[in-house]
Amino acid sequence: MENNQELVDLSKFGLTNEELFAHIDNNDADSEKITAPRYSYWRSVFRVFFSKKINVVILAILAFVLVFTYIYPAVTSYDPYANILNGAAKHLSPAQAIKKYGFNLHYILGTGSSGQSTFDAMWYGAKISLSLSLICTVINMTIGVLIGAIWGYSKKVDMVMTEVLNIVGNVPTILLIQVLVLLFTPSFWTMVFAMTVTEWIYVAYFIRTQVVIIRDREYNLASRCLGTPLGRIATRNILPVLTSVIVMYTAQVIPSYISYEVFLAYLGMGLSEMSLGKLINAAQNAMLTPGWGFEFWSPVALAAVLTITLYVAGQNLGDASDPRTHM
Repeated sequence: MENNQELVDLSKFGLTNEELFAHIDNNDADSEKITAPRYSYWRSVFRVFFSKKINVVILAILAFVLVFTYIYPAVTSYDPYANILNGAAKHLSPAQAIKKYGFNLHYILGTGSSGQSTFDAMWYGAKISLSLSLICTVINMTIGVLIGAIWGYSKKVDMVMTEVLNIVGNVPTILLIQVLVLLFTPSFWTMVFAMTVTEWIYVAYFIRTQVVIIRDREYNLASRCLGTPLGRIATRNILPVLTSVIVMYTAQVIPSYISYEVFLAYLGMGLSEMSLGKLINAAQNAMLTPGWGFEFWSPVALAAVLTITLYVAGQNLGDASDPRTHM
């Protein structure tokens, strides 16, 4: 065969042998090192999460809603009964309100039964509903995850907690909340107590089921043989593995509490404050009256946007939290 390779004359470069060639020492220690890119769990999580454009859109919508939910009420003054004696200010459509008050952000959705701004009432109600949901989620998930981890790992605790679940699980949550509302004033913190006094046990049972699946893996058995305390095994060996599961479950819980609050308000067992649920309940009759529909559909649409964006963002974040998606 013909050799098509040509020899290159290095002298034409005008370089010395020392410049062209360098001596490399054979270092035994360096030869044992394995080079690999540094891995950061949360950096990988966010890289996977933001690689989907839909997540960026959802976060933008969620950020817009959160800004108006918490910042808008803080910089505006809202009195739902300021125009209650003015009959001409009640049940105005957006066009009628703008004609009466001029183009104003407060009246772009018209007015309600008390002459109040539907736009302002909607965001004040969202602040109460979302705050209730977030506080209940933090309490239930914190207690439920910690107890669920120990419940699933300790067989003695499993026997006791299973009996507790059988007792609590047979008490209807709606009935329990109704009793608490009758015993106490139906305030914000009464509702928080009613929605957390037993709900955490269902979170704990879910985590217990996940822990049972992984508790007998080799590294956990080795930790037990070395005498590692139960709490340390649960918090260091088990819970980090369940990060994606916990994130995904939290994504389901947060919007469910918003829906729960709306449903309870519909049954007349809601908050004393004007939450989204109470706004929807108060505007039911307006839904059937021509020109008054914005009073009902505005809080309904906002509740839907809140629940959907929180759920989708949480689900996608849960998927991104799975290390198997980081490859």
